[in-house]
Amino acid sequence: MSADDAQRSARRRNRMLLAGLLAVVGLILLLLGLTVASGTVAGVEVVLALLLLVSSYAIQRLARRETVYRDERR
Repeated sequence: MSADDAQRSARRRNRMLLAGLLAVVGLILLLLGLTVASGTVAGVEVVLALLLLVSSYAIQRLARRETVYRDERR
């Protein structure tokens, strides 16, 4: 494995970790917004949770796309 491959792999792992953390935080906020919170706070939590979940999906898709379409120079 070359240095470039190692950097690419580390970048992918970091993006997947970030995406996972965003998804967990988004799910927790969604759960709190739908069950515990009330009024405006609940609406804000739900909207924020949805934004976090969508951004998590986008980061995962970007990381997977880089893996699938990487430049094969063998």
